Amino acid sequence: MNDQTEPISLTNRQALEQAVLADQALFQAVAGWHTPLLDRTSPMLSTAANHSKIWAGVAAFLGAVGGRKGRLVAAEGLVAVGITSAVANLAAKNLVRRQRPQTAVPERRRLDQPKSSSFPSGHTASGAAFSGVVGHEIPYLYVPITAAAATVGFSRVYTGVHYPGDVLFGWILGRMVSRAVRAVWPQRWR
Repeated sequence: MNDQTEPISLTNRQALEQAVLADQALFQAVAGWHTPLLDRTSPMLSTAANHSKIWAGVAAFLGAVGGRKGRLVAAEGLVAVGITSAVANLAAKNLVRRQRPQTAVPERRRLDQPKSSSFPSGHTASGAAFSGVVGHEIPYLYVPITAAAATVGFSRVYTGVHYPGDVLFGWILGRMVSRAVRAVWPQRWR
């Protein structure tokens, strides 16, 4: 046995190809899996998240019942959503022109394919941004708001409109923007 083994070396292109193949394989696994509950609820949840309607609704609720702090946190969260949406939908999707998944999920849960690039998931990015702000500012909401945002992200894969990697990068983008917004948000408003 040789003690000197050669290190495994992948070029950036090979690594990217491997990541894409793994992403497609994970998508195929999700596409082939189903439960009646998710088949019914995922399309509704994914559609409800269009144009950040879920996060706007949560912000309205926080503003209505949360007093001054609720209104300020809601505003901060919506600012994070706006910035994230612009970065994801206007910049990133135009830089990375990834085709949407071609393998159809079962019709009962399939959504129409949007015309925009698949990468990154704007729905997930917005949810991650909003939940990142709200969960940080109102800690008892961290788990439920983060779970809601993650569920929206999963629904995008489950309904066949995104690859898991699109959702992962959308999540990372949203969390980065939420941190940036929290860093510059005026302390006197907290």
